[in-house]
Amino acid sequence: MNRAIFLDRDGTLIAEKNYLHRPEDVEIFPGAGAALKRLADAGFNLIIVTNQSGIGRGYFTLADAERVNAHLARELARDGVRFGKIYIAPEAPDQPSRGRKPSPQFLFDARDEFDLNLAESFMVGDKLIDLECGWNAGVKKSILVRTGYGAELAKKSAEKLSRAVVVNDLKEMTAWILDSLNR
Repeated sequence: MNRAIFLDRDGTLIAEKNYLHRPEDVEIFPGAGAALKRLADAGFNLIIVTNQSGIGRGYFTLADAERVNAHLARELARDGVRFGKIYIAPEAPDQPSRGRKPSPQFLFDARDEFDLNLAESFMVGDKLIDLECGWNAGVKKSILVRTGYGAELAKKSAEKLSRAVVVNDLKEMTAWILDSLNR
């Protein structure tokens, strides 16, 4: 049984910065590498699913986003972390999109590409659209981290989060997932 942790990028793995497009501006959250390594060691595929509307809005290019992703992957590789794939939805919110979250399409694509069991996988993010993406794909649980926009969402929209697990950061998310495997 193959399972995955689907991760939003901005606000979840790295500090949220409006339309981040320069590798030198990437700030990885403390403890992210160690947390992700524990999940990989437990047999999870790690997959990033990110909306990058700055591309569709003309603020930066797909190549810029790919450079940021390559930098992030290199930095986390120092902790022994490897991503199976990074899916990017480049469209602006008002443009037609196959994979822009909350669409579950990239999770379905990953399911088919990596032979994943979505019912044993998790979606992690800091926005409601991340959680909805997971719910729309039928993952075991969508998890909100209180990093990025997550703390504000947890305060203002608690009623919308009744199906989600809410944690402070990736370290707590990892502990919750690994603990849930023993239940």
